[in-house]
Amino acid sequence: MDDHHASPEVIAAVFHGVAVSDATAIVVVEPVDGALHVSWSNEKAVGLLGYAREDLRVLPVEQLLPTLAGGELKLLLRRERAVRMTLPVRGASGALLECVVSAVPAPAGRRWTVRLTSTANETERALRATADAHERRFSTLTERSPIPTLLSEQGMRLAHVNDAFCALVGRQAEQLLGTGWMCTVHPDDLDAVIEEAAAVLGGGGEAGEGEATARLVRADGTERTTVIRFSHLFTPGVGAGFVGTIEDITERLAFEARLAHQANHDPLTGLPNRTLLADHVAARFRPGEGRLACIFLDLDNFKVVNDSLGHAAGDQLLVELARRLRATVRPGDLVARFGGDEFVVVCQDVGEAAAVALAERIGEALRQPVALGGVELRPAASVGVTVQTAEHTAAEELIRDCDIAMYQAKAGGKGRITVLDSQARARAREKLLLVAELREAIERREITLMYQPIFSTEDGTAVAVESLARWQHPVRGAITPSTFVPLAEESGLVSGLGLLVLDETCRQLAAWDAELGPAAPARANVNVSALQLDANLHGHVESALQRHGLHPCRLSIEITESALMKDPAAARTVLLELRDLGVQVSIDDFGTGYSSLAYLRRLPVDCLKVDRSFVAELADGHSEITSAVIALASSLGLCTVAEGVETLEQAEQLALLGATYLQGFCLAAPLTGTDAATWFAAQHDAEARP
Repeated sequence: MDDHHASPEVIAAVFHGVAVSDATAIVVVEPVDGALHVSWSNEKAVGLLGYAREDLRVLPVEQLLPTLAGGELKLLLRRERAVRMTLPVRGASGALLECVVSAVPAPAGRRWTVRLTSTANETERALRATADAHERRFSTLTERSPIPTLLSEQGMRLAHVNDAFCALVGRQAEQLLGTGWMCTVHPDDLDAVIEEAAAVLGGGGEAGEGEATARLVRADGTERTTVIRFSHLFTPGVGAGFVGTIEDITERLAFEARLAHQANHDPLTGLPNRTLLADHVAARFRPGEGRLACIFLDLDNFKVVNDSLGHAAGDQLLVELARRLRATVRPGDLVARFGGDEFVVVCQDVGEAAAVALAERIGEALRQPVALGGVELRPAASVGVTVQTAEHTAAEELIRDCDIAMYQAKAGGKGRITVLDSQARARAREKLLLVAELREAIERREITLMYQPIFSTEDGTAVAVESLARWQHPVRGAITPSTFVPLAEESGLVSGLGLLVLDETCRQLAAWDAELGPAAPARANVNVSALQLDANLHGHVESALQRHGLHPCRLSIEITESALMKDPAAARTVLLELRDLGVQVSIDDFGTGYSSLAYLRRLPVDCLKVDRSFVAELADGHSEITSAVIALASSLGLCTVAEGVETLEQAEQLALLGATYLQGFCLAAPLTGTDAATWFAAQHDAEARP
């Protein structure tokens, strides 16, 4: 026989002893037909409760323990461990007898042995009196406390609640005492609260403490989210209980929710912002799985609305279009405001055809008329569509690609829908790479300058140089200005590039002064992009001159005709500031744009540069335009520089037509700073010789 198991004779002896014991009342409880009943009792239990043995054997547990609600009964009759409570037990006469009730589960968890011990003796009554005194002191202490507080001395049954808790749940104290307080806990949170309270009652948890987050349901049906903190409490003569303090975190959670919403949503339209958009796409992106699409929209001519009707009308238009977008997309699609007048729609489980169809529906919805400031508008947008492919390895590539597709749509004529294909994606990525490399080249000052001399037609001497930016890529080789300058303008790098050219030119002039003295070039011409023609240009030029100790007359700023004509009035203001500083101003590529002669007369410029295309026509016997430009400049009191002079015949003909200065390969090619120093020194020596 296994030593760990008692023999049937021993078990029978134990059960007989228990059955006839006059020291401890014991009943056995088990479920019968879905309800808990007493199925067995010993002699002491029969004597204590006053039932006939037959009646006691089928007695429902709710009748024996009438004060227990369902939750508390579950707590007493736990399957995994013994539980002890002090409870009133109803006898056969109907009277309630205060007892310590100890329930021990059988190994199978379907039957409990319940021991009943009456507390009606002198010692217990004395302990009870002490406990009552403690309870009164505790009640007095917590009565006026602003912290909602519960006090239990008998398991889950409350002996006291303070006014703050009553106010929190909107109920009277008498409704909450006993197990009434459990009705205020939201049904979905009740199990968690019971579990935590049970652990504390059993002395578990860290230092006999526990905490549960639960919703409390007020009498009016509203809910408050709370944190209930339990602390173990043992009252001699009564048993284990707890003190519960409640923190109402409803307002704090609402405030945190508002902050989170503000951090992730656009305040004007209420749509998710760029941050939430990125998180949304990242959470749904699965490399190689596809079926995720992004639609990028940029409103056409939105600036016209702002400029003509005001920014308030522009905001009103954005709000209306956001509403239309939300109403047009499918349930589950995300609509985000990317920034300004740009929106992004994210769709799941779609192919290219479905994404394009949705983009078309969106375009149709946007084109519906809207009245703003007494004007009826029909908004339109350029739309880029990208559907995830196997080439996409990261979520941000999707948004970037649909952004590129949108720009392609806008470049194609606005109001269009463009789907980014693989070739376009490859070109775009190559362009992005080149932009990144250009940015690094500017930051590392790897953009170098060449200097081409400019000659006077009066005596043939070199009077100035034009600074020409060059980019020698370490892998790609020489990249022409016609490639990288427009790229810098498109990518917002032109300001940095322009500052580099301006500063390096001034530095080189100062270096030549120190090396060559009077043989140094008298002036340098620096080209300025249309994007640099703003209120900051004057300050940048002045700073560069001061930084290198140069007089303003040593610099001439060249601005293209087309740049000046974009906003002649604003350009005139900038040019006047430069002229006041003492810097000369030239109009580059004159004759290739659409100059207003009236504005030309008002613009404070010193020189017109005759475009090389007109100079080239001289070889074909066509000198009309070149002659007209030189004559126009002369009549306005301006000098002229003819650029692109390729032959000595052109140089002689331009001198005869009255050009002031000449620039071209047949006269001098662009030189490095070092070579230019040697070249100007030689020129100076030659001029000095008799």
